[in-house]
Amino acid sequence: MSALPQDDRILGQWQQPENRWQGQENSIHNDDVARRVGMRGGTIPGTVHLSHFRPIMDELFGPRWYGQGSISMFYTYATTNREDVRAIVKKPLADTRDVKLDAWIETPEGRVVCKGTVSAGRPKGVSYVRALTLENAPDGEARILKQMKPGMSIPARENFVVKEGDENGEVLDPQFMHRALSVFPPNVETAPAVGFFGATEIVLHNGPIRIGVPYRKTGKVACIGVSPKTEFAWFDSWLHDENDTLIAEMRHMTRWMKVSSPLWS
Repeated sequence: MSALPQDDRILGQWQQPENRWQGQENSIHNDDVARRVGMRGGTIPGTVHLSHFRPIMDELFGPRWYGQGSISMFYTYATTNREDVRAIVKKPLADTRDVKLDAWIETPEGRVVCKGTVSAGRPKGVSYVRALTLENAPDGEARILKQMKPGMSIPARENFVVKEGDENGEVLDPQFMHRALSVFPPNVETAPAVGFFGATEIVLHNGPIRIGVPYRKTGKVACIGVSPKTEFAWFDSWLHDENDTLIAEMRHMTRWMKVSSPLWS
């Protein structure tokens, strides 16, 4: 589906993402669980909305975006099953070889679902998520995430093989890029606290990510924080190929609702 140019913005087509995670237990995507913690209903994962930018990226940058590009989004409003959303990208002024553009997802009412930047090549300036200050909570303040510490290394996965993606053996959907780069410390228990995604930045350095190719996946806990309603953790992860070439990296944040944990009752 083609994007629609409008003055200084490029508008994506309206999408109605389906909540395919409704049946998960103790999940923010489940209607009953979501309402219990104050949401309107089971939510669509934030990373699903990353996929709505793909037609615009294809139109603006073509295949080279999958080799050297980025998408950097902070999630601000949770949508529910089949609610209308569309991607919007600020129109580039001229050259698109090395460019960073403001981008966001909105509802028909104008609510911003997520906001950030997309880029191609090696533009000047810092992406939206990387520009955010990471503030660690004082020692002992985190309860749900007490088993995690800032700087904690996540064991490397050698010969890690991506098994899901798109055509021609390449991972072209940002939602699947997130899955390929996702990391979490072993033996860390957060249940019964209910978690949800807070931000995602994916950077392709020497892409595309390929299906069936062995990579070395590494990661670390970048930050552990506490807000009035949540605890949150930032994770950094990297994919290197057998020649130690950096293929892609991700910075991702997940939040856990205090109201869902007996540790904050």
